[in-house]
Amino acid sequence: MVLAMSRPFKHPKTGVYWLRKRLPADIAELTGRSIITKTLGTKDPEEAKRKHAAALAALEFEWAQIRLRGRPSDPDGVANADFGDATRVITDREAHFLAKLVHDKWLADFHENPSEQFYWHTNLYEGMWTKYPLPQTEPIPGVEGIADADPGTIPIENILWKAMRTRCVETAQMILGENGFMDDEWSIHKTSRAVAAALQKASLTLQRLEGGDFGLEDDHAGLNPRQPKSSIDPADTKPRSSGALDTATTLTGLVESWWQESKAAGRKPSTYESYRNTIVYLVRFLKHDDASKVTMKDVVAFKDHRLATPSPKTGKRVSAKTVKTSTLSALKVVFDWGVKNGLVTHNPAANVTLRVAKQARLRSKSFTDVEATTILQGTLAHEQGRENPKTFGAKRWIPWLCAFTGARVGELAQLRKQDVSKHGDLWVIRITPEAGTVKTNEARQIPLHQQLIDLGFPTFVQESGDGHLFLNVGSSENPRGALRGLKNRLAEFGRTIVPDPNVAPNHGWRHRFKTIGMEAGIPPRILDAIQGQAPRTVADTYGEVTLKTMAGEIAKLPSYALAGLT
Repeated sequence: MVLAMSRPFKHPKTGVYWLRKRLPADIAELTGRSIITKTLGTKDPEEAKRKHAAALAALEFEWAQIRLRGRPSDPDGVANADFGDATRVITDREAHFLAKLVHDKWLADFHENPSEQFYWHTNLYEGMWTKYPLPQTEPIPGVEGIADADPGTIPIENILWKAMRTRCVETAQMILGENGFMDDEWSIHKTSRAVAAALQKASLTLQRLEGGDFGLEDDHAGLNPRQPKSSIDPADTKPRSSGALDTATTLTGLVESWWQESKAAGRKPSTYESYRNTIVYLVRFLKHDDASKVTMKDVVAFKDHRLATPSPKTGKRVSAKTVKTSTLSALKVVFDWGVKNGLVTHNPAANVTLRVAKQARLRSKSFTDVEATTILQGTLAHEQGRENPKTFGAKRWIPWLCAFTGARVGELAQLRKQDVSKHGDLWVIRITPEAGTVKTNEARQIPLHQQLIDLGFPTFVQESGDGHLFLNVGSSENPRGALRGLKNRLAEFGRTIVPDPNVAPNHGWRHRFKTIGMEAGIPPRILDAIQGQAPRTVADTYGEVTLKTMAGEIAKLPSYALAGLT
């Protein structure tokens, strides 16, 4: 239950405004406090109102988390907490956490064209232990003397090393300054190493991609610069007879040939990526790339290997459902296409199957009222800090858009400024394949709920620059890499608020929208049209669900009552 909104009160002696709030009974029982007071640090009444609303939102968010997780917390901690403390040295854990943004940005910048990164950071982290010396450490010849040396006598790798070391140090200083930590030499030293580790991890991933290795597993999680890019023995890729092996008869060539035709037929790039990853993983497992040599016994062994091998990234084994619907499906489709096009003589995966038991369902796939309210309250309490403005905007607005449109997170994450417009009295978003991947490959328009307008989403759009609202990509760039990263960050954000592993942190909104829509009496065909789901019958393909029709039904959805909102 959301309590009545309190107001800031003015201290009779100092004139400074304060927040005073009685805790809900259940929270008071858990925390042992009945009232919370906090200075707002201002004598200006308008500024006090803004700070009061923000503090209320933060408190309500914390209380909702306490209810969900069943553990007490210090209510003052939310409003008063800062990530950094300028009076202490940063810890290694904090340094690596803050350096993750460096990793994500480098990976996003070069994901589509990894060969364009100007330097492979394959030994950067290891070198930072010695090549970024502490005061008592002796300088390294050929690196420390670069500034005074004749450029023609300096090896290019030393010049690049100098530039990258400088980049790590400058980035470390920025991280420390932005997050309020001490910027002494030891803090800079350890944070520089964290930045180097982040750059090296991203660079090793890009090096793998540049070499054509698009496997599902992150082989570089251990930051081992000497790890080979592939376990394939080059001798195994050569034909027994003279002459080069025709690329169409290689496994990797087979999936590429399949994609050329499938792409023209309108198949999704995500399907290609999934199938290609499976083929690359199979080549690794077999230690050869000859499609004609693959037998049914090989496929069965590969299936068993996938089921038994934990992922290096998560430490968890792949589910039987994933192996059946992704791994085996990819092999069957690609080999079947190869047989029909005369590139291979048989499909070794044709009769390989996997029995999948129905998983126990422990709860609804939809967010509960409390979970939904908690996440939305969390968007109001979330502070930008070190985050990129577009990432911060995504965490602020995408959960609200999900709540009132039921659209897929990826569809909303790739919205552009021109995709939000006013049609008469209606504010409308346009989900279109022009902006990125849309599952149905069809554009659709969705009117905005009044609460989204009241919260200021149209104003946010109008004040944004041209192009994508939430993705850091140029107008000519493929947004797929950046979109994957943003969806992961949104999932992590949702999971910190609703930790239940039995509900998807992004997709739970899509199920909830259907549930709330049915409760509000919205007809199924209109719900499907809003969410971009395929027609249920041929009859549903006749006529059109107009903006006027959708707007009338969306207006039936109840607003969320949250602290700090009028």
